[in-house]
Amino acid sequence: MTIATPGRRAVLALGTSLALLGAGPALAQTKEVTIAHQDMLVPLRTVMESGELEKTTGYKISWRMFGGGGDVIRAMASGDVQIGEVGSAGVATAANQGQDVKLFWILDDIADAEALVARNGSGIASVADLKGKKVATPFVSTAHYQLMAEIKSSGVDPKSVTVMNMRPPEIAAAWERGDIDAAFIWDPVLSKVKSNGKVIATSGSIGKKGFPTFDGMVVNAAWAAKNEAFMVALVKALAKADAAYRAGQAKWTVDSGEVKAVAKWTKADAKDVPEAMKLYRFPTLQEQASATWLGGGAAKALADTSAFLKEQGRVQEVKPSYAPFVTTKYVQEAMK
Repeated sequence: MTIATPGRRAVLALGTSLALLGAGPALAQTKEVTIAHQDMLVPLRTVMESGELEKTTGYKISWRMFGGGGDVIRAMASGDVQIGEVGSAGVATAANQGQDVKLFWILDDIADAEALVARNGSGIASVADLKGKKVATPFVSTAHYQLMAEIKSSGVDPKSVTVMNMRPPEIAAAWERGDIDAAFIWDPVLSKVKSNGKVIATSGSIGKKGFPTFDGMVVNAAWAAKNEAFMVALVKALAKADAAYRAGQAKWTVDSGEVKAVAKWTKADAKDVPEAMKLYRFPTLQEQASATWLGGGAAKALADTSAFLKEQGRVQEVKPSYAPFVTTKYVQEAMK
């Protein structure tokens, strides 16, 4: 999914134009970027809709929507995407695969924005009742990580539960058909399944047991080093959008431009957006840089998630430290 680029900049003198052409693709690449996004309901969607980042930086930005974090990190590994929205499980996977990426922004503290929902009539009233049932979630996602953590911490044998790998749209379709008994998912699909189901656990309740999750933004480290000014501008735009939401949450109504933008870019139903967004927390610039997040907490969460991924056979070994995959550089620059 892409949006229009800003208006034409002034035409350069002929000699300058030829010099730029002679510089080749490497120079041109510094003024273009592909950013992968998912369907999380976050204030960033207003930036995407307004085109303000393009106007501020002069970059041509291609916004591409992906169905899950696994798809995003594969696209980044191939070089098709330079910046991407990925849940903490996806960030950990990229790090363990040896991708040269940096987590530079906490898009959201998931809090209660993801949940395990049991279908009405499924006979599931607690996690213990998942035995023999079909539960869907996107693999290598924050939801998958917390689902398995909750199953194990509740004393349920993971092998007794049929955990199915489905992307959000596939979960919505399977739920409609009655093919699954429960799902651990986020909005906009979460709102749909909750209309015919019961919440058994939330990301917030599981996080309090020692398994917190977040959605973040990662960047190809080499690309970021060559495009520092853009990175700082992006962080400033993210912080501005989050601050506007925190300060004017009451104005984000179904008919507001902000909610319409979120609905458009995530394919969510606008009527579900205001309440769903209240389930997330959006850290301030100062909180981003603190020990809770980019200053230490994020790296610990990645280590814990990596241990889970190893148990699942998704990675071969856990890194001694995940600090090298996290940076406060652009947040610190944005605060100056």
